[in-house]
Amino acid sequence: MIQFVVDSACDLPKEMAQEYGIEVLPLPIQVDGKEYHETIDFTNEEFYDMLKHAQAMPTHAQITALQYCQKLKEYEQKGADEVIIITINSSGSGIYDAAQLGKQMFYEENGHTQEDFPVYIVDSKAYTMAYGYPIVEAARMVQKGASAKQAVEYLEDYFSCVEIYFAPYTLEYVKKSGRVSCAAAFVGEVLGLRPIISIIDGETKIVTKVRGDKNIIPKMMEIAKQRKQGETPYFLVHGDVPIYGEQLSKLAEKEFGYGPVGDYSIGAAISINAGPTVVGIIVRGQKRR
Repeated sequence: MIQFVVDSACDLPKEMAQEYGIEVLPLPIQVDGKEYHETIDFTNEEFYDMLKHAQAMPTHAQITALQYCQKLKEYEQKGADEVIIITINSSGSGIYDAAQLGKQMFYEENGHTQEDFPVYIVDSKAYTMAYGYPIVEAARMVQKGASAKQAVEYLEDYFSCVEIYFAPYTLEYVKKSGRVSCAAAFVGEVLGLRPIISIIDGETKIVTKVRGDKNIIPKMMEIAKQRKQGETPYFLVHGDVPIYGEQLSKLAEKEFGYGPVGDYSIGAAISINAGPTVVGIIVRGQKRR
C-alpha cells in the first residue's frame, strides 16, 4: 500500500482527500491567542469572517518533525509499504525540512532505511491547489497500478511546470505578510492599484499592476493565456467573494475554449497572507528544470 500525505495549506477538499485515501495534516492557526487547526475547527468561509474580525493578524505554525515521525510509525502499523509526502513551498515554510527530519527520526528509531521502507518527500514549491490537484492525480495513477516512483516522477514533473497567478482586492494582508512593501501598499491603495502576483518555483513576484478592481481579471487572463502550454488542465482559486471566481471562470472558458478543472476556495494558511478577497488561476507553463 502507498500512503499519500499532504499538509492542509494545499486546500484539497475533504471529499477528494477521502476518496483517494490522502491524509491531510492540519496546520495550527493562532487567532487572538487561541489555537485552532485548519480543516478541523472551522470551514474556509468561517475563517474569512474570523480573519476580518481578528484583533491581531492571525498566524500559522508548522507541522513538526515529531508529528511526521509518529505518522510514519502509524502508517507502517496500518500496513503501508511506501509513503509519499508532499509539502508546501519550502521557501516560505519549514514544513519540508520538518518532514525530512521526521523521516530520519523514524528510520533511526525503527531500524529502517529508504530501501526497506521508502519514504519520498516532495517539495511542491507551491501553494494551495497548485499542489492539491497533482497529489490527487498521483493517487489516481497509483489506483490504476502506477508505482510510488512513477507517482513521484509525475509530481516532480508537474511542479517543474506549474505557475500561480493571483490578485488580492485589498493590500492590507499582503502588506502585513511582506508580499508587498508597506510603502508600495500605501501608494497602491491611494492610487487604486492592484498587483497581479506570480508564484513560480517557490518565488513570489509582482508581475504587473492594474488600476481598479474591474481590470484585475482581464489582465490576469491575458498573462495566463500567454503562459499556459497547450490544452493542459487549469484551475481557479478564490476567497470569500465567489463571484470573482465565477467571473474568471467565464472569461477563462471563453479564452481557452474549455473550462477549468475546478474553482476552489483558499484555506486559512493561504488567506492569512493573501487576504480573504482574492482570486487566482493556476496553469501549467513551460518546463523549467
